[in-house]
Formats: sequence, C-alpha cells, structure tokens
Amino acid sequence: MIHEVRIVRMIDRQHGPDAVAPWLGDSVGWYEGATLVVETTHFNPNIHIDSLMSQGFTYSPRARLIERFTRTGPDAMLYRFEVDDPVNFTRPWKAEMPWRTAKGPIYEYACHEGNYSLPLALSGARVQERQAAAKGK
Repeated sequence: MIHEVRIVRMIDRQHGPDAVAPWLGDSVGWYEGATLVVETTHFNPNIHIDSLMSQGFTYSPRARLIERFTRTGPDAMLYRFEVDDPVNFTRPWKAEMPWRTAKGPIYEYACHEGNYSLPLALSGARVQERQAAAKGK
C-alpha cells in the first residue's frame, strides 16, 4: 500500500531478533494443506497500518497477526485473520471475509487517485486536432 512491500519468507519460518522491527513487521509463511498461512510479528511501533488486515489501527511491537488465505473456488478465496495484541486489546480477535475475482483490470489506487494526466493529455490532443482542422479549411 502506497509503495510499501511486505515480504513473506516461505523457507525459514523463524522470526528475526526482537530488536529488529521491519516497517510492516516480520512475516513468515507456510502452507497447511491448501491454505497459505502468514504469521507477522515484530511490528514497527512508528507505523499506522491501514489495510484490510487491520482496518486502521496501530499494532504494538508485541502483536501477532495470523492470516489465512484459502481458495474456495475458481473465482473465490476466503481471507481469515486473527489479531493477538495484548497492548491494544483485552483478548485476541478474529475476522474473515470472502474475496471474489474482479472483472477487468485492478488498478493500484495511489497511481490513479487524483490522476489528471489522462484527461489533460486528451484535452490537449483535441485542441491540436481542432487547430489542424482549422488550418486545413
């Protein structure tokens, strides 16, 4: 999100040392049958994570997030997650949501939010076309 990339290590399931807090936490993943499981710990206390997995709150460095991605059909996936953060919540909590395949291309919103380039380029082209047509008369 906003050019942030979360790396999920799939080979070594050991988290890094406690003193290292990557910007989006330390994520390791593995498969349980057909489900991809991602565990994230070591959240950086200086970042406010606003995404599907958090709905816009700050994780403490003691937080643990478990995400599960399970394909439920050719065009569907079930996303489940559990947050265990004893600093911000009195007990762990879980949620889930179905994801469906989108029709058409998916655009990263930061590249298109307030993007005036295309309308301006097209309006400039229309001006050039009118000028060329006026010269041809």
